[in-house]
Amino acid sequence: MTNPRKHFALVSLAASTAFGAHHAHAAGVTAGTLIENTASASYGTGGATTTVNSNTVSIRVDELLDVAVSSLDAGSVPLADSAVLTYRLDNTGNGAEAFSINVTPTVSGNGFDAVVQTIAIDSNDNGTYEPGVDTVITNGAATPELAADGSTRIFVVVTQPSGTTDGLAGQVRVTAQALTGAGTPGTSFAGLGQGGGDAVVGATTANANALGALIASSASVALVKSFTIVDPFGGAKPVPGAVVTFTIAATASGSGAVNDLHVIDAIPAGTTYVANSVALGGTALTDAADGDAGVASASGIDVTIGTLAGGASSTVTFQTTIN
Repeated sequence: MTNPRKHFALVSLAASTAFGAHHAHAAGVTAGTLIENTASASYGTGGATTTVNSNTVSIRVDELLDVAVSSLDAGSVPLADSAVLTYRLDNTGNGAEAFSINVTPTVSGNGFDAVVQTIAIDSNDNGTYEPGVDTVITNGAATPELAADGSTRIFVVVTQPSGTTDGLAGQVRVTAQALTGAGTPGTSFAGLGQGGGDAVVGATTANANALGALIASSASVALVKSFTIVDPFGGAKPVPGAVVTFTIAATASGSGAVNDLHVIDAIPAGTTYVANSVALGGTALTDAADGDAGVASASGIDVTIGTLAGGASSTVTFQTTIN
C-alpha cells in the first residue's frame, strides 16, 4: 500500500549527491524490501532420497527515520548588511523522507540575534544561493523528499539588526525533523513507512540540528574638516582675496566597509569657488559630471569616494576665494 504522505506535491530528490567532505550514509536495507527465505530438508527412505521445502517466510523491512544536519561554512561568516549561511541536510534513514525545517536566530550566548530574511533549498545543487532560482520555503515548512542516503543544502539569508556592535558573534540554528514523526528511538508509526511497513525512529530521534556562526562586520565614517589660508600678501590672514583650501578627511572604523560614500559640501557664503580645484586623495578632478568622481559648481561639491574599508581614510580638497 502506498503511503499518501509521501506524495503531497513534494518533488523527489536524487538518491545521493557528491558535495561535502563528510557524507552520512543511510542505515541498511532499503525500507519496503522483502526479505524472503525458504528452508529445505532431504532424507532417505528405502534407498531413495526425498527433499521437502518449508513454507516461505517474508519480512518487510520497516523504514528507519534518521537525519543529520551540518554547517558547511568555514568559520564565522562576516555579516555587514546581509549574509548567507549554508547547511547540509542528510537523510540517514533507509527510506525516502521529507523533513520540516525550522530556523532559529535566537541562540543562548549570542552577542546579537540576526534577522532571518529567506530560507531556501539549493534547487540546482550548485552550492551557491541564487535568488529566483533556489526554492524558497517558509520557516517550519518541509523539504522535498530525500531518497535514502540523499542530501541537499539549505541556505539561510540573514541581515544584521540595527545598532549591532562591530565584532559581536551570533549563531543561527537550523533544525530538521522527519515529517513522518520523531521521538524516542524505537518509537513506531504504524503503516507510515516506505513500502507500506512501519516507520521507526532511529538513534538520531529523527531530529537533528546544526549551528551556523556569524560575526558582525560593520563600519562607520568620521569626517574631519580643516582649512589653510594664503592671503594676497604671502601671509595666512582671512582677508578679501585670500584663497582658502578646505580639506575633508573621511575615516572608516570597524571591521567591515562602507559603500557608496559621498562627500558633499556647500561653498561658504562670502566666498567664491575656485574652478576645477576639487581633488580626491591628491588627484585633481574636473567640475563637470563626467567620468571622474567629482562634480562641483558655484554652490558646492559632491565627490564619490565609493567603498571605504574599516581603518582606511580618504581626503577631499577644494578651494574658495574670500570675496
